[in-house]
Amino acid sequence: MSKIHVWHTGEVYIDQALAFEEKTIHPMPHTGWLRPKAKKRWVPVSVYLIEHPKGLILVDTGWHEEMRTNQRKHLGLFASSVIKGRLPEGKAVHEQLSNYGIKPNEIDYVLMTHLHSDHVSGIKHVSQAKKILVSQLEWKAAHQEFGYKKSMWNGVNLTPYHLTEIPYGPYKLGLDLFQDGSVYLVHTPGHSAGQFSVLVQTGNGWVLLASDVGYAAASFTQNILPGVKTSKIDAQRSLNWVSEFSQKEDCLIAMANHDPEIQSQIIG
Repeated sequence: MSKIHVWHTGEVYIDQALAFEEKTIHPMPHTGWLRPKAKKRWVPVSVYLIEHPKGLILVDTGWHEEMRTNQRKHLGLFASSVIKGRLPEGKAVHEQLSNYGIKPNEIDYVLMTHLHSDHVSGIKHVSQAKKILVSQLEWKAAHQEFGYKKSMWNGVNLTPYHLTEIPYGPYKLGLDLFQDGSVYLVHTPGHSAGQFSVLVQTGNGWVLLASDVGYAAASFTQNILPGVKTSKIDAQRSLNWVSEFSQKEDCLIAMANHDPEIQSQIIG
């Protein structure tokens, strides 16, 4: 059965309204513009290494090394006015892989839950992986909608996949990665058009890596939508499903990518 390594690849500084939807007269509270410092917080940027019997899987890629030296160039003018990052030495994804003696070309799959900067920034560090997957819907959105930084993955060979019917998820759409029911890419849109969560079977039950469906356990237990959404209807339906699945007896844990309560650990 699978073993899951939870790693933090630095942190991102955001307004709390980006993580948790707020009702306010401010037209765009998630940007943090003209908002007090008390509303801001540092939260982790997580990636996950899955040791599966059929191969090594990396979920998301965290921050690129360039975040240490030139954030404005790397993020772009708009994003760098909304978020900031910090990446300690040794915490970039390829540095943490190296600690385990793993080279990027030994990774069988990199799964990009979506293509927002704090998830895709480090993709060039693992561009030699055997296959890098992103949903077709997210790939299309990333080339048509505002809020993506395409230079982060320029020159990287990403493979868009089409949704198929699976037993899980708010729409029961996604991808059965190995066609054996052990790892599902579950279509959970709303935060972005093509975001997916990763559902992994371990020896002790399911682990649900819920990406940015929510930003903390409270999102799931208190029904708090993220502040950034492409569709409120999709976001609510995805959040409802994660909340319900997390209560199942055979679900060990549902983890939001940026939950400050989730520590680096090994599951399974």
